[in-house]
Amino acid sequence: MPDIATPAGTVRVLAREAAFAELLDRLETRAARGGFTAGLSGGSTPKAFYAWAAAGRRLSPTLLARADWHVSDERCVPLGSDESNFGHAARGLLDPLGVPPARRFPWPTELPPVEAAVRYASSRHPGSGFDVCVLGLGDDAHVASLWPGCPLIGVADGPLFAATEWPGRGWRLTITRAGLARCGEIVVLVNGASKASALRAVCHGPADFAGFPGQVLRELSSRVTWLADPEAAAGL
Repeated sequence: MPDIATPAGTVRVLAREAAFAELLDRLETRAARGGFTAGLSGGSTPKAFYAWAAAGRRLSPTLLARADWHVSDERCVPLGSDESNFGHAARGLLDPLGVPPARRFPWPTELPPVEAAVRYASSRHPGSGFDVCVLGLGDDAHVASLWPGCPLIGVADGPLFAATEWPGRGWRLTITRAGLARCGEIVVLVNGASKASALRAVCHGPADFAGFPGQVLRELSSRVTWLADPEAAAGL
């Protein structure tokens, strides 16, 4: 199926493992140019990517030597928690492939949320987002921890990383709209029929950033690629 051009970026329709191979190719291409930062995502699809990549030992020595690993957003829980996004990346990908601690940059979740966001931002390259930012898309069209109605959505020139309290879900640490604008490349993994309406709203719905946070990517469309399976892309 040909790529689909949308106001929110290019949608590439691929079966799940083909999407994983495409994501890996983008990481490898960036690593070939030198050291870089990769911001991974939480959720079931990234966990499946970790298992696929680790089982086949698919990351090249060059990629392993040059990538600094982060996550785009995090719950305020210990790394050992089953709810920790970085914890899943560590257990599913980084540990099996022997990525050293010096290449790992988890959020300091042992600190209070606002302090953790400030500390994390100051520990990174000043003024930069991720060279490759991997996101998912929620059924409610959220990306990272920019949830519907999140007060961070309307802030274009604020901090690149921030803490936000998601009603009913507790505190989250997240890349912001301003942080996404500083990323070199954004890749969004979208799988399953349950995501079809959200993807359609983000790509083609009336502008409503607060209601459909993924629409913030429309401002960055030239740098955004959606890797969607046929079920998720059915409404485009």
